[in-house]
Amino acid sequence: MKTALIALSLALAPLAALAQEKVVHVYNWSDYIDPKSLEEFTKETGIKVVYDTYDSNEMLEAKLLAGKTGYDIVVPTTTFLQRQIQAGVHQKIDRAKLKNHDGLWPDLMKLLASYDAGNAHAVPYMWGTTGIAYNVAKVKQRIGETPMNSWDMIFRPENLRKLADCGVYVLDSPEDLFTNALNYLKLSPNSKKPEELRKASELLQKMRPNVKKFHSSEYINALAAGDICVAVGWAGDSLQARNRAREAKNGVEINYVIPKEGTLISLDSFVIPKDAAHVAEAHAFIDFMLRPEIAARNTNLTNFANGVLAAKALVDKEVAENKSVYPDDETMKKLFTVQPFDAATQKIVTREWTRVKTGK
Repeated sequence: MKTALIALSLALAPLAALAQEKVVHVYNWSDYIDPKSLEEFTKETGIKVVYDTYDSNEMLEAKLLAGKTGYDIVVPTTTFLQRQIQAGVHQKIDRAKLKNHDGLWPDLMKLLASYDAGNAHAVPYMWGTTGIAYNVAKVKQRIGETPMNSWDMIFRPENLRKLADCGVYVLDSPEDLFTNALNYLKLSPNSKKPEELRKASELLQKMRPNVKKFHSSEYINALAAGDICVAVGWAGDSLQARNRAREAKNGVEINYVIPKEGTLISLDSFVIPKDAAHVAEAHAFIDFMLRPEIAARNTNLTNFANGVLAAKALVDKEVAENKSVYPDDETMKKLFTVQPFDAATQKIVTREWTRVKTGK
């Protein structure tokens, strides 16, 4: 009997060690954090980070709504966040476990509260805009001195056609494209009217013959390598492409502009799924990322503005003074937010976006 108990104890020992392992499973956007921040977090806390990435809110939401995710932290965009909170897939944040919570940007907290009442479930991580990134030399060869600071260059076929031969990528994000198309048509970017959504779809479908690919992350390397010359993308990712080209010293110069007609401002937040297995570790991870010096480091690498007010003073000067990362007051007035699509609207948008991408 004694021998059997010893054998059983030895057999269970690895399981006990596994149960006691300090770990946090994070599911985040690609190219959206400084790896050194993860290394430093583990070194300081002893908590191992298992880090996976995704390329779209739709991909994340499918996992969340399907049931058990296996993740302790996910990073949805505000409109998706609101819908997910309503579906009950996230748990409330325990602010008592976040000593750095008070350092969050008040304006962002107010914005986030319109999606997450009382800021109960989410903590701001990064925010940015949707705009136009382009290869300066290749674009100039095709359109001369014509400025790229208008959605006219994307939504008018006669303009986009001039750029098609050197490669155009567009975000695979119906939220970003439909809201900007509506705004461009001088309709409310928040419109849920089927007839107005179809007008936006008709405008977007005109892009299709001149678009090489719809993807929400591949445009970064494609721009940096000079494989394409235009992308409808996010500010931070576009500036990452610029930095990679500089590091490669390949002669590729990338610029990013916020169109003069205005654009969507997006906010991504840390949230803890309902089924998270390591809640204490998740809070420790979030709190670590809210340290001003860590938030600044993540902004320096990603070129996305972070949610920590004191961090801006620690951000590299080139990034902090870049109006594409931290827009000035005049530009901020042209930026807009939107509420999530209801089920009926989502069905229309999904169908119309498929038409946009397939050209059918």
